[in-house]
Amino acid sequence: MVFLVNFITFVKIQKEAYCLSLFMKPAEEYILNQPEPFKSILLHLQILIEATFSEVDLQFKWKIPFYYLNEKPFCYLNPSKKKGYVDVVFWVSAHLTKYNEHLISENRKVVKSLRYFKIEDINEEILLSVLKEAHSLKGKGFYKRN
Repeated sequence: MVFLVNFITFVKIQKEAYCLSLFMKPAEEYILNQPEPFKSILLHLQILIEATFSEVDLQFKWKIPFYYLNEKPFCYLNPSKKKGYVDVVFWVSAHLTKYNEHLISENRKVVKSLRYFKIEDINEEILLSVLKEAHSLKGKGFYKRN
């Protein structure tokens, strides 16, 4: 009898999860399916970005969560399970001037990112400042031209 009750409960939970996933964007589902601490970091970043910029559109491109503004790339969230961090990568990083000492460009020619190993690493003041600067540069191209 206990097995039957547990099985019915399991089926109900699976059905609810399936119904919920029908209404979620692929990027949201990707975030919720990440192991900890990546899931907590990604959810916190998602809340901060979407609360600050209501016009952003979260999409699932290149197998990662990618934010678009006016149908143009804005930033993306890149969890590296192998190295244990989440990067917030900025599309217009060639033009960014604020908090350059916090922006990481290792082994990358064009993009820069803010990197977080745990949720406590997220300095909201720095993140929001860089996001707002990137937002103000949304008309700029990927590369900095003279």
